Amino acid sequence: MSSTKLNDQIKTVLITGGSGLVGTELSQMLEANGYKVTHLSRNPTQKHYQTFYWDVKKGEIDEEAITTADAIIHLAGAGVSDKRWSDGWKQEIYNSRIDSTRLLREKAISLNPKLKHFISASAVGIYGWDSGDQLVDENSPKGEGFLADVVEDWEKEVDLFNDHNIKTSKIRIGIVLSEKGGALVEMAKPIKFGVGAPLGSGKQYMSWIHIKDLCGIFAHVLQHAQAGIFNGVGPSPKTNKEFTKAVANQLNRPLWLPNVPKFALRLIVGEMSDILIGGNRVSSKKIEDAGFNFRFTALDDALKDLLH
Repeated sequence: MSSTKLNDQIKTVLITGGSGLVGTELSQMLEANGYKVTHLSRNPTQKHYQTFYWDVKKGEIDEEAITTADAIIHLAGAGVSDKRWSDGWKQEIYNSRIDSTRLLREKAISLNPKLKHFISASAVGIYGWDSGDQLVDENSPKGEGFLADVVEDWEKEVDLFNDHNIKTSKIRIGIVLSEKGGALVEMAKPIKFGVGAPLGSGKQYMSWIHIKDLCGIFAHVLQHAQAGIFNGVGPSPKTNKEFTKAVANQLNRPLWLPNVPKFALRLIVGEMSDILIGGNRVSSKKIEDAGFNFRFTALDDALKDLLH
């Protein structure tokens, strides 16, 4: 069950992946809202936030990180698009999510039975490589493919917190738009040089979200003690062709090249091309019904904010 009551029992929030794209923005937002923010890191040298050591592969964690936390927001995991998908990197993508969640759960159960909330990143990849024009929501069935399998097992690990009376939430993240990195920066590069083009058919949907809105969802779920699954996407998904044109318009650049064909993408990036030529049209209705108000509902407004 979800609650809309403000959760004033949460004072200290421990964030994994706190130095990443989303973690940096979220840390700043939560601190501005009066929370004490702490981080976990393999190299705890960050000075602004109190940072504790952990090493998932060794199963090690500074116990103080867990005992001092009222809530944990788990963002850590190997980047899906950081490397070409070798068998080894696919295993790293899987293990980094499953093993880290398991380690956090085991330590929370043994060290901090009063932990109030565990909020984990998840991904819209659970809906499969390509769900076409169908609008999918949190109740839609799992799709096919490597990422769907990873997310399914990842969420199962998160759900085990419920067995210990710890409130759990999962935010299925879509395509995060930021001027500091990620999909938008990579898409804008060829467009700036006049060689941008839609990918594949261009008809595949991109369920995008402005980074401030995504962090706002995490904060909203925390503040209102809301449990369950929520899609971390904006309310107006666009096709790849529409998205590419919108970026080009904001950058005042033409798009004159033909679409990049599927076979070329596969030659360039291998199996990972599936996430570029596929897509999902994902609903944001549930988080809106839970009281969250988006700052950026239109793609042009989001791009204008980030690209100018």
